[in-house]
Amino acid sequence: MKPRLVTNEEVVALAFADGEYIPPTAVADADIAAAEERYLIPVIGRTLYEAVAGGAYAELREEYAAPTVALFTRCMMQPALDVRTCSFGTTVPKSSFFGAAAGEQLHTLRRTIRAKARTLLRRMSDHLEAHADDYPEYRSEDNILNRCMTDGNIIQIR
Repeated sequence: MKPRLVTNEEVVALAFADGEYIPPTAVADADIAAAEERYLIPVIGRTLYEAVAGGAYAELREEYAAPTVALFTRCMMQPALDVRTCSFGTTVPKSSFFGAAAGEQLHTLRRTIRAKARTLLRRMSDHLEAHADDYPEYRSEDNILNRCMTDGNIIQIR
């Protein structure tokens, strides 16, 4: 298996607040891989991604890439945490202590997580642009945020 930028344990530590207990086994490697492919690699490029995943640029990984990937991983897995599929079909978690969140609450949570993740992605992109000489594998012209941006439901091509 290819190295990932973050581990399952790091996703839990970086993307979930204290009191939100999620076992690391709930984070699938496929969730991490999908978040990296969909959100991170189009910004930093595959060459820089492979360098960081291989152990280079620890500060870039710790301060920028890992928190970003962790939050986008949570974005991708949150719907599966909110509902369960089992032999009885699709269900919502229920216990004697907690009730399932309402649809609007789930929507607000997902929107907030995505906004944080996008903010961190932009922060990392800005850092790479400002320090491009420190990362020879980075190519500004490959950064999708330099060519295309989404504001709400509006796509802006530069």
